[in-house]
Amino acid sequence: MAKPTARFVCQSCGAIAPKWQGRCDSCGEWNTLTEEVVEVRAPGPAGKSAGGRRVEFVSLKGRAAPPPRTESGMAELDRVLGGGFVPGSVVLVGGDPGIGKSTILLQAAARIASAGRRVLYISGEEAIDQVRLRALRLGLSESPLGLAASTSLRDIAATLEEEKEATLVIVDSIQTVWLDSLDSAPGTVSQVRACAAELTRLAKTRGFAVVLVGHVTKEGTLAGPRVLEHMVDATLYFEGDRGHQFRILRAVKNRFGATDEIGVFEMTDRGLMEVANPSALFLAERRGNISGSAVFAGMEGTRPVLVEIQALLSPSASGGSPRRQVVGWDSGRLAMLMAVLESRCRVSLGQNDVYLNIAGGLRINEPAADLAVAAALVSAATDRPTDPGMVFFGEVGLSGEVRQVAQTDLRLREAAKLGFLAAMLPRRVARGGRAAAAHDGLRLAEIGHLADLVAPLAAAAPAKKEKARERAPEKAEKPAAE
Repeated sequence: MAKPTARFVCQSCGAIAPKWQGRCDSCGEWNTLTEEVVEVRAPGPAGKSAGGRRVEFVSLKGRAAPPPRTESGMAELDRVLGGGFVPGSVVLVGGDPGIGKSTILLQAAARIASAGRRVLYISGEEAIDQVRLRALRLGLSESPLGLAASTSLRDIAATLEEEKEATLVIVDSIQTVWLDSLDSAPGTVSQVRACAAELTRLAKTRGFAVVLVGHVTKEGTLAGPRVLEHMVDATLYFEGDRGHQFRILRAVKNRFGATDEIGVFEMTDRGLMEVANPSALFLAERRGNISGSAVFAGMEGTRPVLVEIQALLSPSASGGSPRRQVVGWDSGRLAMLMAVLESRCRVSLGQNDVYLNIAGGLRINEPAADLAVAAALVSAATDRPTDPGMVFFGEVGLSGEVRQVAQTDLRLREAAKLGFLAAMLPRRVARGGRAAAAHDGLRLAEIGHLADLVAPLAAAAPAKKEKARERAPEKAEKPAAE
């Protein structure tokens, strides 16, 4: 016979402890352990489940072709998903409050419903009239979308069990759904785990795709991240500043497509609009002939993206500890790159405050941005602009060598399409030391060490200082002549 027992679960990371303690041993958070009551079956024959049946094994080829994906009608969303929603899959969408999660899902649901599919939208945070007001503002009020407002998992599960033609079910949000058999508040780890497990079971057995909207903690991760991300098939994050009109939808987990794929959207009064050419968007406000700026030819999943990297150096006011402020890049990698520039290339940066920014709100994770960041830093240090018609990409090692990166041809093709004339990239070993040839009209400058980048920019720095010294006496003589 099952008997109840108590355990304590951390509401931040989901770790389980046998007794209450003030600090979680797994994540280090304080006062996050709450008590949960579970039923434990007695060991021995009495605890064994009866009525089991033999599991059937099948081949990988299968007896029938897999069902086709359901396209959302939004090319950027389908790109991130890997081609559309897979029947029977569970997708988790997270992001900051007000970033546009409900907006993009309502737009996608309305387009799928307008194509003749059965789509259900279950809201747990907003009333039906509030969702209708948003749909009216977005021009989606005529869409045949099934709309409901409920937070009870029993009611939602009973409704979905009777649905035979549903293609897509959206639950906004999973933190508001609760199961009455659990003695814990909605949004806790136990409630989220139980509700997500039941919705996942319904998706697998009934064959419709389920989209769960997840809240984000103050650290920028999904509430109960390890609990939810391991249970779902795909995890998407909505990134961007609420005060900025651009939004980035990024896939960090996808069992049916590529990870690190991005979709770019622009927030307007008519909802989220797709941006077909994000490279032109990120470079639209770029000004040429300004020191501290370099264009990076990067890859986001399978898509080449060109983005401007900006660096600014200023004398440190504190003297003892200069500031290192980074937006959109890894601060630890910036410190490593500055150390390489100072030790291997004799570029003095340590006494300056360093500010690094990735223009457009994009966050870069690949090491190929090292060369572009180094070009921006050296340009800011020497006060000499980089070539405005050149792009940079390449990984930098601790000895200053520039290492090769993947998908060079895609990066160069994107740069040529946007009108760039040159590219600085790692020296390709397969060329055998021969001169670099043009690629789609681009002039290629292949380098093997970071010193090859620093030398041309640093050559004009002394000349500029001499000119400044020559102008200084002239300005000093004017007051005396008067």
